[in-house]
Amino acid sequence: MAAVVRNNSGSNVEAQLIYAITLPVSCAIILINLLIILGITCNRQLHNSQNYFFLSLLVADLCTGVALPFIPWMGLNRPLSFSSCLLVHIFPNFLFLAFLFNLVLVHYERYRSIVSPLQRGQLWLHRRFALPLLAVWILPLLFALLPAFGWNNKAIHDRNDCCPITNSTAHSNCVALSGERCCTYRSVFPNAFIYLEVYGLLAPAILSIAAMTCRVLWITREQLRDIQRLQRAVANRECRRRMEMRYACCVAAVSLAFLACWVPYIIYTHVGMEFLLRRGGKSNRTGHIVLSCVGIGGIAVVPLLLGLANREYTDPVKKLFRKLRHRCRNSVQMDASLRFS
Repeated sequence: MAAVVRNNSGSNVEAQLIYAITLPVSCAIILINLLIILGITCNRQLHNSQNYFFLSLLVADLCTGVALPFIPWMGLNRPLSFSSCLLVHIFPNFLFLAFLFNLVLVHYERYRSIVSPLQRGQLWLHRRFALPLLAVWILPLLFALLPAFGWNNKAIHDRNDCCPITNSTAHSNCVALSGERCCTYRSVFPNAFIYLEVYGLLAPAILSIAAMTCRVLWITREQLRDIQRLQRAVANRECRRRMEMRYACCVAAVSLAFLACWVPYIIYTHVGMEFLLRRGGKSNRTGHIVLSCVGIGGIAVVPLLLGLANREYTDPVKKLFRKLRHRCRNSVQMDASLRFS
């Protein structure tokens, strides 16, 4: 009985830590995504294939924000049936993979538009935009459902429980009181599945995004040099200095965004793989919770930065807030005038 009480108290502390970190971040991600989605849907000029890709990314980011409080639980042990264990692991994994696929699609579309600006309307992404939109949702779903189709470690779940082995009597009482086998990520995801997801999907996606971003910055630098050559002909030093400052600010913003958003997730993934390679070594549960919350929450902020940096997405929302504020002021003034009259 004491073992069950200790397990419940420990799980309560972990739950409080998870919700204290994830709930504010999750609420902010959901709210900002809804505002940007509202800005895109209200502006008919933004109804094109490029913004459909970004809208799909915002929906995936919104779903990731909803699932964010549940993702840290995937690395912890919980007494659940195997079907429930599959659900609480597969569904958040699918949402995150769909978010990552959408993020790669948006970066690739913008990269192709910058590399070949004159052929933008002829790109197959724009002519058949429904096909990549379906692909970035269906492919992650099929991959995430592989454990449900049989690629799992159900045998580990059947012989695993969440009770500490102090003595045989206490262990038997604990198992009888808890009633469920212990649900862990090892019972759902085999090592081969984890390796395939990390090194076959996550790592190539991150490297491709980084490579496309660096290539875009390099093209921007080359274009800036061409413009500076033209500026030297008219000796406009102030304009050249202003353009160099803008480019420096752009590089600094991209670097800070990478450090703040991507580096925590890369560290979290690396630490998780190191623990997996140790095969059964003890892990710091508090450290795992903090790393998973910061890592997943960090990359979920990337679409928000892309959306808030575009005035076309934020202007409709700003106009809506101005109208609401103006109506509130008018209603307050009317109430005041009626009271004094």
